[in-house]
Amino acid sequence: MSRARAVVALGAAVLAVAALGGCSSGAAPEGAATDASTLAPFQIDDDFPDPGALVDGDTVYAYATNTPAVNVQVASSRDMKKWTVSDEDALPELPSWATPGKTWAPGPAKLADGRYALYFTAADTASRHQCIGVAFADSPTGPFTSTADKPLVCPVDEGGAIDASVFTDEDGSRHLVWKNDGNCCGFDTWLQLAPLSADGTSLTGDAVRLVKQTQEWEGNLVEAPVIVRHDDEYVLLYSANDYGGGSYATGVATATALTGPYTKEKKPLLSTEGTGGAYVGPGGADLVTFTGKDWMLFHSWDDAVVYRGMHAVPVTWKNGLPQPQLEGTR
Repeated sequence: MSRARAVVALGAAVLAVAALGGCSSGAAPEGAATDASTLAPFQIDDDFPDPGALVDGDTVYAYATNTPAVNVQVASSRDMKKWTVSDEDALPELPSWATPGKTWAPGPAKLADGRYALYFTAADTASRHQCIGVAFADSPTGPFTSTADKPLVCPVDEGGAIDASVFTDEDGSRHLVWKNDGNCCGFDTWLQLAPLSADGTSLTGDAVRLVKQTQEWEGNLVEAPVIVRHDDEYVLLYSANDYGGGSYATGVATATALTGPYTKEKKPLLSTEGTGGAYVGPGGADLVTFTGKDWMLFHSWDDAVVYRGMHAVPVTWKNGLPQPQLEGTR
């Protein structure tokens, strides 16, 4: 779909898009229209925000925040360039605790028994907070199902929880990473980590706080945490600031131990200004290894600041930090 046609098709859903971005903004997306000729091309040129990625054999799968039609979007590619977005809902039925309409930021994982897990954010009917659940499937395309009668992570006294991802360490241990959704309720936003059971259904230890918003460019929140291991260090990718425009950006922090302490880089890894306007509000990043190369998937805004398309770019490393090889930067 071309950007012009996508803007027309989604024009009626502008207000709905604002609801898809998490508690980071309660208003419609802000920001003046951008000259489309200055923007880097999307690999998925449609509304596909907060991509979480899973590599399975010779295929990479990306999962994204809901649309008015489906709870969880899923797309696939065999070369990171051409992507096919499925017409099917990866999570067709929400569990009994969840209210439809705000199913965000899915984080996929393949379990040791060959099944697939999908950690997702949804509106908890009882508390009215966004909380994290998990569903399972025999195929990476789903359908993922959950019979749970309550969320997996739902710290109401911290504003709820969103943006779950899974980190698997070299010893095979699995850990869930998320953000407490404090900015919705006047609390700090901490990126947190806890060990996962082997079957992916429960946390097996207390949560450890890793980092919160501390730098000016981060605004009043950090979110969308993803941890990868590179050489002997743990690398934490995260998003910060208001998702609804050009101030949203991607940061990076490193540590020699999984639980920290993490040291943040002072400047964003990806930002509107840092890319010369080629990527507007780049965030929701994930990093995977595919066909022997590292790749970063993330979203940014279209030229009219109406929808967030997905990018997939190769990554090199310098001084222990990922270096996305961006298209269209000036």
